[in-house]
Amino acid sequence: MLEVKDLLKLQNGSDIRGVAMADESGEPVTLTAAAVARITAAFIRWLAKKTGRPVRDLTIAVGNDSRLTADALRHEAVSAALASGAKALDCGLASTPAMFMALLFDETRADGSIMLTASHLPANRNGMKFFTPEGGLGKEDIRAILLAAAEERPAGTDKTARACALITRYARFLRDRIVAGIDDGPKPLRNMHVVVDAGNGGGGFFATEVLAPLGADVSGSRFLEPDGHFPNHVPNPEDKTAMAAIREAVAESQADLGLIFDTDVDRMSAVLADGSEIGRNALIATIAAILAPDYPGSTIVTDSVTSDELTVFLEQGLGLHHHRFRRGYKNVIDECRRLNSAGTVSPLAIETSGHGALSENYFLDDGAYLAVKLIIAAARLRREGRSLGSLIETLGHPAESQEYRLAIRGAEDAKAYGEEVLKQFAARAEAAGVAIASPSYEGVRLVFPDGWALLRMSLHDPNMPLNVEGRKAGSVSAIARRLREFLDGAEHLDLSPLP
Repeated sequence: MLEVKDLLKLQNGSDIRGVAMADESGEPVTLTAAAVARITAAFIRWLAKKTGRPVRDLTIAVGNDSRLTADALRHEAVSAALASGAKALDCGLASTPAMFMALLFDETRADGSIMLTASHLPANRNGMKFFTPEGGLGKEDIRAILLAAAEERPAGTDKTARACALITRYARFLRDRIVAGIDDGPKPLRNMHVVVDAGNGGGGFFATEVLAPLGADVSGSRFLEPDGHFPNHVPNPEDKTAMAAIREAVAESQADLGLIFDTDVDRMSAVLADGSEIGRNALIATIAAILAPDYPGSTIVTDSVTSDELTVFLEQGLGLHHHRFRRGYKNVIDECRRLNSAGTVSPLAIETSGHGALSENYFLDDGAYLAVKLIIAAARLRREGRSLGSLIETLGHPAESQEYRLAIRGAEDAKAYGEEVLKQFAARAEAAGVAIASPSYEGVRLVFPDGWALLRMSLHDPNMPLNVEGRKAGSVSAIARRLREFLDGAEHLDLSPLP
């Protein structure tokens, strides 16, 4: 029988992740078929309680990315949903954003959905994400479901699920947005050459079912076929090898634009015709510039590690407000929702990782929808004789940046210890006359003449990431050496990564 403590170990913030198959790494399998079945049944009971409706009236949509364990685990989740008494939609290969849209499309209208994915993690991993019509579940919801999942596995059933070609319906939704946004007939991309790198994840449909039917030349696109071995590169827009691959594809094809997605297509980055990367700060700046005319004076919510140069661009260049919040895509999205509910117009919540959610798109972090916004803007600018890159010509960039991960070792309570380190870090910096940024919603951010540093607790692991950016060569090392003074005596903190 599955123990509660083992189930709770599967929680990864607002979703579930674990080792789903044995391989040469020797890691024990933790996300078993039995675990998926019980978690699915617990989610359905939770949803019935939340909605006040009997389980028999609920419809659950289940989909997956391209992982090797995807089909088997989807089958377990679908079977568990049926055995619990609910109706099930078997959506097959899908994207995480599409699984949310399964709750909204008239053809599907599910009451809840489950996406089997572990994003960009190694091939032996898998996970589960959950949606209701209000959006993704929070950490406390996930914990409640896992606590309830220790009950017996659902019995078998002879019921069958309804097959659902969800990704085809979702692709039509994206095409409709492009056609309406460009307003240039049914083939508005007929003069554009766009290459897509799906990294053998679930994003290949964007080339074949979204761009090509609208007239785009997608020749030179790479790794569109789903393959859970990920034989070419990790499907991760933050991975250097992955970004080198899409830059190469753009150069070889002489394309106007390159797009790269993560495994489950909730993150993306882009490459311009000249090889410039539109990722991290540049992606935030570009999407904000696209939105600015429709949302003048609005607030852009980002995570805590964005550059000061981005703040200058957003506030002085676009006349927007920059709200630098906490790491974690759910944290950023929830803060954007809160601001809008409180009367502050905030059209965009976006992390440097490539997770981006728009208020116009249900606050859903959707890499494909971000790509749609880029495509529409690129087509409109093309008619004006301008390029997508012209939107961020005045965006500055730090000369150097570095993240040091300082492990906490031997502390009985890593989180409590980290909080004490942060207090001492701030006190020593203040005593030394170093400015502390305010407000700071996460950790302690110090401001130096040639850059800044942010020390914070990791979201999930017993370590303290230290991000440092500098405005001239050598400034990162100089700042990092200064920070050693403020961390001296922290016996459980490994300072060896610092210069």
